[in-house]
Amino acid sequence: MSHPAGPIPGVPLAGLSSLGIGGPAAWLLDAASVEDVARANDWCVERALPMLVVGGGSNLVVADRGFAGLVVRMEIRERRFTQTGGDTIVSVGAGESWDAFVAEAVIRGLSGIECLSGIPGSVGGTPIQNVGAYGQEVATTIDAVEVFDRDRRVLTTLRAAACGFGYRMSRFKRDEAGRFIVCRVTFRLGTAAASVIYPDVEAELRQREVITPAVADVRAAVLAVRRRKGIVLDGGDPDSRSVGSFFMNPIVSTSQYDDVAACISERPPMFPAGPGEVKIPAAWLIERAGFRKGHVDGPVGVSSKHPLAIINRGGARAADVVRLAVTIKRRVHDRFGVSLRPEPTFVGFDDDADVEYLMRSVTTAA
Repeated sequence: MSHPAGPIPGVPLAGLSSLGIGGPAAWLLDAASVEDVARANDWCVERALPMLVVGGGSNLVVADRGFAGLVVRMEIRERRFTQTGGDTIVSVGAGESWDAFVAEAVIRGLSGIECLSGIPGSVGGTPIQNVGAYGQEVATTIDAVEVFDRDRRVLTTLRAAACGFGYRMSRFKRDEAGRFIVCRVTFRLGTAAASVIYPDVEAELRQREVITPAVADVRAAVLAVRRRKGIVLDGGDPDSRSVGSFFMNPIVSTSQYDDVAACISERPPMFPAGPGEVKIPAAWLIERAGFRKGHVDGPVGVSSKHPLAIINRGGARAADVVRLAVTIKRRVHDRFGVSLRPEPTFVGFDDDADVEYLMRSVTTAA
């Protein structure tokens, strides 16, 4: 149902973010239907206010000053499974929990997203980020995305080929950021063998003495690995008070890879990323730039379980998180000549030089 009282003024956003930081939203509205989304858009247009759509808040860094517009909390709920030939088509509301959807798909024996188990947040955020982990990404299973087009003020369906998917990227995150509001996502899932290509997951399965893993085995292994790294949301684990992986794994040319290896006289781990390119784990670079697990920087720090997670140790402000992220990015670039890119979305940081630095590709030593 729509919120009967309309937008609520002055709502703190810290409670809507897995980091637990951020100032207030000028206004907040829950949207449980496409009609609610359309009305929210009209409300903003009439008042010349910006709009921000949030789901689980697991990928947001909200500025201390908050957001001077309308925050729409996506609450469209639906999981509809339909058999089509050898595939299963699943229509999922943008407000559904991503991991709850993965869990149901695995229970049904469906493959294609089992390695994406344990990722926090809502379904609506997954095509925006082209969420991926342990060798899978949602782009390979998305059939279509139903969006509200704010420019044309209509609901439309974009096929996967029209979504501009790339590594942790989509048209929803690039030049057209803010134009489309994801309302539903349609996935095409199969019953092929479970996907296992990452060493961490393979090692966990061996420890469990699973030789031919089913999708349920892979989900259990991925969840175990993620818990050890502190990247499964857990109210009792302070290491999970983060946005998960703060930086993407950089993709570099093979010659750049050789340059990195020469810097440290050690061959970094890498994964093929296309002709003449490889992907280097950002965690490896961060650790060797001097940021070990458990690194402390006042009220923020690096997770004691995984160097990719910047955590709120208690009482942190957004400025603290950004400061540590800038320090990490700068030191990695100075050490290896590699420019890290952040994964989360930054909200309310207009004209902030530090966030601008985080978002750009650094080509010269800073």
